[in-house]
Amino acid sequence: MQNGLFERAALNAKARRVAPEVVAVYEKIHAGMWVFNGMFLLNNARQEAQLGRKVFKFRLELDGSELNLEFASDVELETKRIIPSAVKLEVWKRDDAKCVLCGAASNLHYDYDVPYSKGGSSLTAKNIRLLCARHNLAKSD
Repeated sequence: MQNGLFERAALNAKARRVAPEVVAVYEKIHAGMWVFNGMFLLNNARQEAQLGRKVFKFRLELDGSELNLEFASDVELETKRIIPSAVKLEVWKRDDAKCVLCGAASNLHYDYDVPYSKGGSSLTAKNIRLLCARHNLAKSD
């Protein structure tokens, strides 16, 4: 039922009858672990038959309305701040799905060892670790 509503909204956006819907996208990277990937514009849809059932496929584009598009370099830097899913999964496994400081297993955050604002990278697991909310929010950077 919901997929049909999404399909209708996407096809209306494709036909330019309405503006694309803005949707929040989450990615499941481990059982019980969902990560927010950003806000996207829902702008096309199609159906495919797979193993005797209908499967909906949607086309999404990153919603850039919150990005500063005045300078191209600003956009380039913004996209590098996102921690790739493969890195998140590697960190999750390496840190045993627990805060590296206290061992808490709930309300976990991905944290930069060297902060992004000070040049820290998110492109490898070396600079990323898991912290519980208490330890992550207690940091100053």
